[in-house]
Amino acid sequence: MTSPRPAGPDAAGRPGENGAGRGDRPDAAGRPGETAAERDDRNLIELLQELRVAGLGVQVLFGFLLSLPFTTRFVRLSHPQRELYVASLVLAAVSTALLMAPVAYHRLVFRRHEKERLVRAANVMAILGLAAVGLAISAAVLLVVSYVDQGPPVVIIPVFIACLFALLWFALPLVRRESRFPR
Repeated sequence: MTSPRPAGPDAAGRPGENGAGRGDRPDAAGRPGETAAERDDRNLIELLQELRVAGLGVQVLFGFLLSLPFTTRFVRLSHPQRELYVASLVLAAVSTALLMAPVAYHRLVFRRHEKERLVRAANVMAILGLAAVGLAISAAVLLVVSYVDQGPPVVIIPVFIACLFALLWFALPLVRRESRFPR
C-alpha cells in the first residue's frame, strides 16, 4: 500500500496535491489548491464588486456636478471657481469612464478566454479611476469651500481631504503590501 502524496511540493520540488502545477504561477497570489482560472474568476468577481461601490459614489458626485450650472447661484461663481468646476466635472467624467470600463471590457471579451488580461487591465483602470475620484472630490470640496468661506480654510480643508484620500486609498495599502511581501 502506498502512502498519499503530500499536500505541498515534495523534497525534489515536484507539485503535490495543493494545486501547484495546474497552471498556477508562483509569483501570483492565490489560495491553496486554486487554479489560475479559478483565481482569475475570483479576482474578477471581487474587482467588479469593488467597482460597484466606487461607481455609485462617483455617479452621485457626477450627477451633482451636472446639475450645478442650472442653479440660480451658479452665476455668482468667479472665473477661477468656474474653471475649478469644469476641472471637477471632467475629473468626475474621467473617473466614471475608468470605473465603468472594466464592465464594458468584460462584455466585449466574454467567453474569449481573456480573463487574466481583463483582470490586469481592469485593475489598472480601477486604480486610475480611484485616483480620478479622489481628485474630483478634492476639487469639488475646494469649489464649495471657496464659495462659502475665505482665508485659510479654503486651502487647509481641500489639502486635508486630498491628503486623506492619498493616505487611505494609496499610501496605506502600498505600505501594508510591501511590509507583508518583502522583496
